[in-house]
Amino acid sequence: MGFFGLVLGSLLVALIPILWKALLHLIWRPYSITKLFREQGVCGPAYQFWTGSLQEIRRLRKAGSELILDNNCHDYTVRVFPHYRNWTHQYGTTFLLWIGSNPRLCVGDIEMVKQVLSNKFGFYLKTEASAGVLALVGKGLVLVEGEDWVRHRRILNPAFAMDKLKLLTKTMDECAKATIEAWRDESSREDDQQQMEIDVSVQFQELTADVISRTAFGSSYKEGKEVFLAQKKLQVLVAESFFHWNFYGSKYFPTKQNLQIRKLEKIIRSTLMGIIKNRMSSTEDSGFGNDLLGLMLEARQVEAGRMLSLDEIVDECKTFFFAGQETTSYFLTWAMFLLSTNKDWQEKLRDEVLQHCRKETPNADMLSRLKPMNMVLLETLRLYGPVILMGRKAERAMTLGSINIPKDTSLIIPIALIQRNKKLWGADADEFNPLRFANGMSQAATHPNALLSFSIGPRACIGQNFAMLEAKVVLAKILQQFSFSLSPKYKHAPMDVLTLRPKYGLPVVLRPLHV
Repeated sequence: MGFFGLVLGSLLVALIPILWKALLHLIWRPYSITKLFREQGVCGPAYQFWTGSLQEIRRLRKAGSELILDNNCHDYTVRVFPHYRNWTHQYGTTFLLWIGSNPRLCVGDIEMVKQVLSNKFGFYLKTEASAGVLALVGKGLVLVEGEDWVRHRRILNPAFAMDKLKLLTKTMDECAKATIEAWRDESSREDDQQQMEIDVSVQFQELTADVISRTAFGSSYKEGKEVFLAQKKLQVLVAESFFHWNFYGSKYFPTKQNLQIRKLEKIIRSTLMGIIKNRMSSTEDSGFGNDLLGLMLEARQVEAGRMLSLDEIVDECKTFFFAGQETTSYFLTWAMFLLSTNKDWQEKLRDEVLQHCRKETPNADMLSRLKPMNMVLLETLRLYGPVILMGRKAERAMTLGSINIPKDTSLIIPIALIQRNKKLWGADADEFNPLRFANGMSQAATHPNALLSFSIGPRACIGQNFAMLEAKVVLAKILQQFSFSLSPKYKHAPMDVLTLRPKYGLPVVLRPLHV
């Protein structure tokens, strides 16, 4: 009995500091942080032991997910962001919420957002990525920090220079042409050859996958298909994990989700390594090629201060396979949705395309003259931008606006709410009105940085010109060949799975133009 008592006593002694640390983290820390922000006028939903705000978030999201919106209702935040939407109305644009016992400061004031995103000194870092996110997009340009980011950006910049992008319009056109010819063939087989129905969201997934594969990696959708399919499955797992509180070390447990993530990551890595090694083995004296993959491989041949390791190249491939395909495909999807429900703008854009491009293959110079199309695409990004929030973390104690925030405070920037804020965009902020961009982005709202779809500042998206050019090429080709409208089967239910997408796809009725 004495021996077991001794063992029990030793265990209790060992557990006391662990329990004390847990109590500090789960009770005292939330109390003190809540008090700190409340004294500065920042409130928010009350912290609940262990779960924080998660129960309320899940309840509101579940209720929102059951809604089907009117096709002309563009405020999807009631479905996707009901918690942020409700708390903004209740507490203002800046408020405190909790994911488990971890605080998050929601920053919806555009001047404060500008202060965070425009900082050039590394005071606001990207939030730490989960194992699932790293498996999905790798620690490439989107996630690296400091000198590593400078090195990656310097190497990758030439691939996204405008003179380089203009040369890619031919490849983009070839990919779009193949898709549209398939639609034409399908139309000729239909009983009613005057129209046919296609889920364009699915079609755009394959089209944009082919574009990024061929322009950045010199391969095709067929070669990269395993990567795209594995990333799709990973994307769902990662999105689901955002509303679960993962305790420290949980990523190492052999749970079903963790095992799935590791399996999918292995598939992605092995497929990318195959593409990379094929390029390395087939290279000639002329170099590795001047696409994105070629530039990264060339960087391995130069001085150590600039080179990318093979692991870093794999991570960059993950990043650009995902970002170059996923975000652009839904950008195109929502543009088609808005043009399908606004026939006057569809006709305006078709007239413009036929005026400047006629029935020819559009080149970069032609596309640069498409002003109304540019306005429509910017309005699409405002209303249905693929990325609807961003996260940052204060690297040190900072003063943000008039608020003192402690070191390691996590920040959430709700892009979707900011881009339909009536104080910034006017009384018609929830309406489709491309004319607001008639004088450019900086004049569209009361603040020049109110459009955040590609972010702003030094970490703005490197691929924004690529995405805009690709969208113009694809839409110009479609407008030359078809008129289109929403299928009666369409249900307007935007959902967030890391990117904003239509829950039930986008079935569109296409009518070939016989001109």
